[in-house]
Amino acid sequence: MSLDAHAFVRSEISKLRDALDALGRDSYPGLLSTVAEVVVDSLQGGGKVMFCGNGGSAADAQHLAAELVGRQNFDRPAAAGLALTVDTSALTAVGNDYGYEDVFSRQVEALGRPGDVLFGISTSGRSPNVVRALAAARAAGITTVALTGANPRDMAGADHVVAVPADETAKIQELHIVCGHIVFALVEQARFGS
Repeated sequence: MSLDAHAFVRSEISKLRDALDALGRDSYPGLLSTVAEVVVDSLQGGGKVMFCGNGGSAADAQHLAAELVGRQNFDRPAAAGLALTVDTSALTAVGNDYGYEDVFSRQVEALGRPGDVLFGISTSGRSPNVVRALAAARAAGITTVALTGANPRDMAGADHVVAVPADETAKIQELHIVCGHIVFALVEQARFGS
């Protein structure tokens, strides 16, 4: 390994450390606590938490849904988490018949109910299918949470906007998982005890 590679590794770790430090300041602790409260209220009322995103954000949607259905930090009853990214028949049928922009909004219309929560995940804040899903959720009385980069762009109208302090896709994705783990650790504690 060259010294340049070592310098690159140190630089990447330093950027992530700076971004994590920013998450501990400003409005992020209060915002993440509020999002956790919204999720707890939904689950206590018999609601579910849905997630959508593309590419790496689709993987994050599945990851975070699994934290609810399975467990994150301790054994407890399952909680209702649903990744809208995993039903290939629905995704391909809607994509084929209506267009890729509607693959998540149609699922929100079919599966969502007032009292549910939808997490829309997009590093750019501009993913048309995620933006449409958030709009469908708001129209249905579903609470919306946007996970974006520093500029939420088209997703700024969500009920709760977690615009993480990063501009690079990889760093944004890393921070989305950190934020998700914090939120769902709070949810576990509040909903099920330690």
